[in-house]
Amino acid sequence: MDCVAFVELVTDFLEGALPEDDERRFVEHLAECPGCERYLDQFRQTIAMTGELTTEHIAADARQRLLTSFRDWPRQQA
Repeated sequence: MDCVAFVELVTDFLEGALPEDDERRFVEHLAECPGCERYLDQFRQTIAMTGELTTEHIAADARQRLLTSFRDWPRQQA
């Protein structure tokens, strides 16, 4: 597994949703790649710090900007 594939599978790994073979390859890559180990740790820290945010924690104007950005995102990528 390369780093790009690793990054694409992080969410599934953390949710326990990887097929057994993919999880084995993921863990093997993790054991050999310090950069991906740091990435996974940063991802876990982000989840820990933001995992308790609710929509009530986000200011209305910030929420609107986020929604607008994501709504327009596919068109911006084309």
